[in-house]
Amino acid sequence: MTPILQVGGLTKRYGRHIGCLDVGFRLFPGEVMGVVGESGSGKSTLLSCLAGLLTPDAGEVIFDTRAEGPRDTLTMSDPERRMLGRTDWAFVHQNPRDGLRMRVSAGGNVGERLMAVGAKRYGTIRSAAEDWLSRVEIDVSRIDDRPAAFSGGMQQRLQIARNLVSGPRLVFMDEPTGGLDVSVQARLLDLLRGLVRRMGLSAIVVTHDLAVVRLLADRIMVMKDGRVVETGLADQVLDDPQHAYTQLLVSSVLQV
Repeated sequence: MTPILQVGGLTKRYGRHIGCLDVGFRLFPGEVMGVVGESGSGKSTLLSCLAGLLTPDAGEVIFDTRAEGPRDTLTMSDPERRMLGRTDWAFVHQNPRDGLRMRVSAGGNVGERLMAVGAKRYGTIRSAAEDWLSRVEIDVSRIDDRPAAFSGGMQQRLQIARNLVSGPRLVFMDEPTGGLDVSVQARLLDLLRGLVRRMGLSAIVVTHDLAVVRLLADRIMVMKDGRVVETGLADQVLDDPQHAYTQLLVSSVLQV
């Protein structure tokens, strides 16, 4: 099976500080990779480099495109990367306000992504928006409400609908449940897990919350000081961590 994403030698420095160093991995279709570590470990820098939000100093990010097969996204033109971000890629921000148009209605937020890939008929766009609001458990009667009228959990579900309506193949998630109440987190995680499995999505999920990766991820990559210190199947890494840093992360959760 051809990996949907192949990463090699990915490095980003901020002066003397290492954001991420020589990171490499392969992600296969339908697989979810969790990237964990404490604040400052480099996981968010890595995600931003993978998603094209930051330019790394070295490395390659090879994505298996539909039309041309494997291509290094770091050598793509800006228009090519933007189109990739509207079609095959999606990015779920920790703060949903960063991924939503706050002055546009809920339906408009979802419909905008469809229009960006060529949808033109109002009836078709609105119908798709209604369908996706329903899928993320937002009452369709609120299609014309603006996101500011929604709770934090509802805003995050709306951001997910906006991202997934165009049928992406790879989703980047940056602390998707961060800042939400525990009960809201649980409901959102259950929703995400169902959507990922039903749509056969590949995903990279960055989080400091090991409960999130246990529920969502097939594999885990543990980062410390910009370096990957351990990787493996999710249950294997969480139940039998080999690296001292991973053992510390897991034990700190168990002691809470």
